[in-house]
Amino acid sequence: MPQAKEAQTENSSRDQILGRIRAALRIVVSEPAVAAGDSKRVIFQTIDDPLQRFEQECAANLMECALTADGEASAQHLAKVLQSLPEGEAFVQEDPTLRRLVQLAAPARAIRWSTEGAPGEASQVTVTLAEALIAQTGSILVSAGCGGRGASVIAPCHIVYARAAQLVPDLATALGCISQQRTFDRNSFACVISGSSRTADIEKILVQGAHGPRRLVVILQSGT
Repeated sequence: MPQAKEAQTENSSRDQILGRIRAALRIVVSEPAVAAGDSKRVIFQTIDDPLQRFEQECAANLMECALTADGEASAQHLAKVLQSLPEGEAFVQEDPTLRRLVQLAAPARAIRWSTEGAPGEASQVTVTLAEALIAQTGSILVSAGCGGRGASVIAPCHIVYARAAQLVPDLATALGCISQQRTFDRNSFACVISGSSRTADIEKILVQGAHGPRRLVVILQSGT
């Protein structure tokens, strides 16, 4: 018995769309002419004072930036932030500097160090170091060394401790610095954080804590 021929379904709209795409791909487009001076077009304002610029951008990014003079003042501000948070575990990056800071702050909550495992749902706050602070955009550059990928996204609050010497003017400088330090060789990832997690997708209503911490605090120490 002869096999019945399969019915072919026509889709004229689809064929027309694909035809237009194929025709467009055959068109050779010349490179646009670059006007004199366009190659040096300024996107960001010139940075005269990196610290002042960083503070301004932090405010625009809904970040908290506390300037401290020394380790004792940094510990006092850390204690103040921790006291303002709901009860729960604090996940802290395993580092001698943060060990001393937490010891001085003496928080009345359980501490989970990054060497004891990744932060869990019980974590109310994470405390980490930064690789660099970017003045141009008020951003924080972190790597997997802060305790893994979850350290900067799981807890409702993320506290970052940094020194003034880590403040750089722009992203290119920050990437250059950590490349020289071979940071990428020791870590599985690096990311730039520009403010607390937020979205305004629904009816343009700003909601913080959409995909990560709703509160981001930077303790920036200028002295020793």
